[in-house]
Amino acid sequence: MDNNKVKERIEELVKIINDANYNYYVLDNPTITDQEFDKYLRELENLEAKYPEYVLIDSPTKRVGGEVIDKFLKVTHKIPLLSISDVFNEDEVRDFDAKIKKLGVIPEYVCELKIDGLAVSLQYEKGILIRGATRGDGVVGEDITHNVKTIKAIPLKLNREIDIEVRGEIYMEKKVLEKLNKERKEEGLPLLQNVRNAAAGSVRQLDSSIAAKRNLNNFIYHLPNPLDYGITKHSDALKFMQDLGFKINPANRVVNSIDEALDFIHEYTEKREELPYEIDGVVIKVNDINEQRELGNTAKYPRWVVAYKFPHNDVLTKLQDIIFTVGRTGQITPNAVLDPVLVMGSTIARATLHNEDFVKALDLKIGDTVIVHKAGDVIPEVKGAVKERRTGAEKDFQMITKCPICHTDLIKKEGQVDYFCPNDLCPARGIEGLIHFASRDAMNIDGLGDEIIEDFYNLGFLKSITDFYHLKEHEDDILVLEGFGRKSFDNMVEAIENSKQNSLEKLLFGLGINGVGSKTAKVLAEYFGDMDTLMKAEVEELLQIKDIGDILAKNIYDYFQNNHNLIDKLKMLDINMKYLGIKKKVSEYFTNKKFVMTGSISFMTRDEIKALIEEYSGTFADSVSKKTDVVIVGDNPGSKYDKARELNITIWNEETFKKVVDEVNGKII
Repeated sequence: MDNNKVKERIEELVKIINDANYNYYVLDNPTITDQEFDKYLRELENLEAKYPEYVLIDSPTKRVGGEVIDKFLKVTHKIPLLSISDVFNEDEVRDFDAKIKKLGVIPEYVCELKIDGLAVSLQYEKGILIRGATRGDGVVGEDITHNVKTIKAIPLKLNREIDIEVRGEIYMEKKVLEKLNKERKEEGLPLLQNVRNAAAGSVRQLDSSIAAKRNLNNFIYHLPNPLDYGITKHSDALKFMQDLGFKINPANRVVNSIDEALDFIHEYTEKREELPYEIDGVVIKVNDINEQRELGNTAKYPRWVVAYKFPHNDVLTKLQDIIFTVGRTGQITPNAVLDPVLVMGSTIARATLHNEDFVKALDLKIGDTVIVHKAGDVIPEVKGAVKERRTGAEKDFQMITKCPICHTDLIKKEGQVDYFCPNDLCPARGIEGLIHFASRDAMNIDGLGDEIIEDFYNLGFLKSITDFYHLKEHEDDILVLEGFGRKSFDNMVEAIENSKQNSLEKLLFGLGINGVGSKTAKVLAEYFGDMDTLMKAEVEELLQIKDIGDILAKNIYDYFQNNHNLIDKLKMLDINMKYLGIKKKVSEYFTNKKFVMTGSISFMTRDEIKALIEEYSGTFADSVSKKTDVVIVGDNPGSKYDKARELNITIWNEETFKKVVDEVNGKII
């Protein structure tokens, strides 16, 4: 074979293999078999070995790794890689939208999945990859070009001879991590903790052959200077970069409202587990580039983009101690004292451990490294211990036998998991009950914080909840206390007087009936309408209410049998005893039934569907269980649909749901 034919064949093989890589790794559409791919690659390697002068800069043989560097060089980014501000619930997503509109922009948004990996900047000159760099601190990163070249989804040569910088995420697929950890376990090596750490650790290897073996992947999602290429929309920038040969995540969507953005979030919250890669949220960007420029940046973040982070964000921290508190019913609760750690935007230093059985089930020891997250996006919770990190210095958990406040022997009722202090006069019980009564979700008496209530208790001003309404009689004594002036005293008295007008559910929750939370209090208030009717209810009637079981019904009945005197005193103080809300409607379709929704419904938003169900005394839940009555299935359903079929739960498609809604609304069907 003469030299010209060798050169032509090398060029042909490079094109065949690069096209095959692009179709397989970028388009997920294989065009040749593995056997054909191996045959072409072997032929190319042989020709390049014999004729090194004809090796092309974008040859796929450059991806096999083998380059070893001494250290990572620093790279200064011409355009800084700014951080994106995080939000953790729907209200914060809507606040983001409201702030943008307040600045005079009525935006169109692009929603994209937030890939759990490592940010990367790629620099090309005349279409040839010249540098790959980490984000670093946003201004200065590290040169990882030798490892970037091993990632088959990243083109070494673009479809155009163009100077360009793009940004994206290097990630590892779930199945790749599973395979790697299986191999590492067999070899006795430490397991890789998660896909993010695995990806980051792989690209920060000095030896590129290690990164090559890790089968990393890549999505490109950002063009820093789109206006330089005549592009005025982010969605067009994605298409532009895809046409150049970059891998773009197809799970992106242009939406016209924040409600549609929330629908996208709900959709991928459901589909998250089905994806081949890990995501930890959804990124919402203003689509119009000129509007992005107009909105600008704060000192830390761009104003035109936000990242919604999925709940249950697990973090690791140290369990320093377990302490015990006494609740308003005398219940003893173990609590975790943690090394302060940031969880979903807030610093957590304490978390409830519920009861002795909970601690033992998790096999927690003082000194353990523990996994912490926020249950229901709000409540800090310890999920378990990382037992492989134990050193032997940890201390076993011991349940106490005496009240930590009054030192009375604790009791544990038969069939229950909780210990109680039986001393009705235990100071902790009195103070906790008073704090609960004044709290926001109960009577909402502003200006009476925990420390003030504790001081008033110790001074004798507050011994029972009725004493709140006599505090103004202690005016002279209170005004001489540190931190109390005329204005703060008057504000406190006004808040106490205003609390008399609260709806019944606030009072019911504030009474501290064992097992009655704010949700159950509202259910009781709506159902009975006023205090007198509720107090006359027998256990059998209480059991007719959804989600009230034997123990709770007995607790409610016993409370009112034993506390007629307290309720009479509260009545004499002119405290409202009636439910002031709108009594919920009744429907055979919705009342006392539990609903789950999956996919999107064309004629109603998720929030509208939830409001309708709750208006008719139904329950709207996030996950399917045996207690689910109906699953509403729209377009693009997630795994909840399969779970509903598996459990043989009633399914309403959009047509069925529309008929139900029309009938409930009195429309002619």
